[in-house]
Amino acid sequence: MNFWRKVIAIARKDTLAEMRTRETVSAVLVFTLLVIVIFNFAFGANPGIAKEVASGMLWVTFAFAGVLSLNRSFIVEKEENCLEGLMIAPISREVIYVGKLLASLLVMLIIEIIALPVFALLFNLDVLSIQLVIIIVLTTLGFVAVGTLFSAMAVNTKAR
Repeated sequence: MNFWRKVIAIARKDTLAEMRTRETVSAVLVFTLLVIVIFNFAFGANPGIAKEVASGMLWVTFAFAGVLSLNRSFIVEKEENCLEGLMIAPISREVIYVGKLLASLLVMLIIEIIALPVFALLFNLDVLSIQLVIIIVLTTLGFVAVGTLFSAMAVNTKAR
């Protein structure tokens, strides 16, 4: 098996496990929508201020959602005693990392695809530009890359 087939196998396993339980996606989605609604209550009365701070509100929302979802990535493996199996499997650590990264990226992009129209609707913003989509995807990729690494390091700590 080559590198990418192994990566896809791990990403597929994580994605199927998440779609079966929908534990992370549902919790993060509710949290994300709640944060957007709270920001709407805080800044919605003054549309001028809301438009000025919209990008900050959007990224704060995505960052909190990302931290919540990335935290679950390795914890589920640890709780179900699968992490040891992954570590002794005849695959490199890079394969595990990239597979987890792809699965987490998919979860984050799903959350963002749902949250972005809600954000645009509540704050009356035009968010359907190709430039914004590219920026969101690339920023999310970077965030998930770093977050997956920290998640892997933090899984064995007591202060998760």
